[in-house]
Amino acid sequence: MSLSPAVKYLLRFIALAYIGILVVVPVGLILWRTLEPGVGEFVSSISTPAAISALQLSLLVVAIVVPLNVLFGVPTALVLARNKFRGKSILQAIIDLPFAVSPVVVGVALILLWGSAGLFGFVENDFGFKIIFSFPGIVLASIFVTVPFVIREVEPVLHEIGTDQEEAASTLGSQWWQTFWRITLPSIRWGLTYGIVLTIARTLGEFGAVLMVSSNLPGTSQTLTLLVADRYTRANEYGAYAISTVLMAVAVLVLVVQVVLDARRTQAAK
Repeated sequence: MSLSPAVKYLLRFIALAYIGILVVVPVGLILWRTLEPGVGEFVSSISTPAAISALQLSLLVVAIVVPLNVLFGVPTALVLARNKFRGKSILQAIIDLPFAVSPVVVGVALILLWGSAGLFGFVENDFGFKIIFSFPGIVLASIFVTVPFVIREVEPVLHEIGTDQEEAASTLGSQWWQTFWRITLPSIRWGLTYGIVLTIARTLGEFGAVLMVSSNLPGTSQTLTLLVADRYTRANEYGAYAISTVLMAVAVLVLVVQVVLDARRTQAAK
């Protein structure tokens, strides 16, 4: 179907207007409100003890969540890509569950499981190990919402590369760990890196699930996203804009990394 030049220009204008209204205008407004008082005020707002503590907590959560997702995500992707077994479709659906379930529901489910009155409440009641409304709860919520990223980025790559090289290495006497380290891991490196980048971005930006399981105490259990909400509810709008700008900077950095990784993956595929 051939479209007239006028229709093409109209469609481009509609697409640009749609993106501009939903993305560019809100982001630009936050940047303008943040930088309007000056860079010095911005630096002061993001260098308060509460902001530094929130940044440190967020980075600590990322440092825990990413290795765990890699440690369990890569073997899960291998199982899904290399094996056929009963219940595989159910496992696939469970892995995709975080995409469909609201993060707030995730938080409520974790409270029902790990809260003092929950199914596993004995962990806190009998052993004194507090999970909900503490740091472990934030980690659990972050892991739940980021589970699919590594698996869903690595599994298609495994399907694409096939098993020929792995079988050849096994025939030549290579142990399974040697085959994985020298053959499989280099082949999936771009997909794995892409999954890690998405995991980092989602962990830093998660709000709903973390809000439900965190005590949300400034300087103790506040992540960057919780700090934004806390400052805004306390009528510190500029402080909320400043932290939002930091999160947006991280998002832009993640976007740049994604573009670079997509280019690398395309080159590797050729």
